[in-house]
Amino acid sequence: MGNGSTGVRSTSRSALRRRLQHLGREVAKFGAVGGVGLLVNLLVFNLVRHTTDLQVVRASVIATIVAIAFNYVGFRYFAYRDRDKSGRTKELSLFLLFSAAGLVIENGVLYVATYGFGWDSSLQSNIFKFLGIGIATLFRFWSYRTWVFRALPAKEAVASAESFLEETTPPGRLRR
Repeated sequence: MGNGSTGVRSTSRSALRRRLQHLGREVAKFGAVGGVGLLVNLLVFNLVRHTTDLQVVRASVIATIVAIAFNYVGFRYFAYRDRDKSGRTKELSLFLLFSAAGLVIENGVLYVATYGFGWDSSLQSNIFKFLGIGIATLFRFWSYRTWVFRALPAKEAVASAESFLEETTPPGRLRR
C-alpha cells in the first residue's frame, strides 16, 4: 500500500531546495558586489586618511558614501537585475535611507572604538572599520532584499520569463 504523503514531502523538499539554492545565488551575488564595495570602501578610507588631515570617522564617512554609490550600481545591474524595475525613485530613496542607516552602524562602531576607547592607530581603525562594515552588511542585506530590490510577483516573473523565451527561440523552431 502506498502512502500519498511521500509525494507531498518530496515536492515540499524540492521546493525548499529550490528556495535555498535561489537564496544561495542571491547571497553570492550580494557578496560579490559587497566584496568589491568593501575594497572600494577600505581603499578610499585609507587614501583619505593618509593623504588629508581629516579625522578618522570623517574619512570613513566619505569612503562609505563612495562605496554606497558603487554598490547601488552593482546591486541594481548585477545582483538584483531581475527584480522589479518600476518605481526607481522609490527604490533609490529606500536604498539611500537604508544605506544611511548602515553608514551610521558602520561608522558608529569606528566612532566608539576611536573616541570611546582611544583605539586610533591605523591598524585599529582598519579593524574596527571592517567590523562595522560587517555588522552593517547584515542589516543592509536584510533591508535591501526586503524593502529596496523587491522580488517580482509570481505572475510578472512568469510573464518576464516567457517573454525572454520568445526572444531567444530561433526562427522556424517551435517551442514546447
